[in-house]
Amino acid sequence: MANWWRSFGQAFWALDRALGGQRRPTRFQKWAARHPIKAGLSMATPFVLFFLVLSPDGEEPEDLLFAVLFGLVMGVVFGLTAASERLRQRRLKRLGIWDGS
Repeated sequence: MANWWRSFGQAFWALDRALGGQRRPTRFQKWAARHPIKAGLSMATPFVLFFLVLSPDGEEPEDLLFAVLFGLVMGVVFGLTAASERLRQRRLKRLGIWDGS
């Protein structure tokens, strides 16, 4: 079982290298890695507002619930993406590719 996980990890990092995962992070990537909750909220809010504007009446509780739930899902997705960026940057520091500045 341990060899299976090791092979999976090696395949993941090989794919990451092929997609440019060992490049220095941009300024936005550094900010998102430092503030994953703010990154999630900053993406959830526009989605909630967008779906509230699209709702025909805006008075239906189902429309409000759908907008909030979809915004929450998008916020969690972007927050987890920002957290994974933090892990990527930690790995770059550990490998000596990036000095953290």
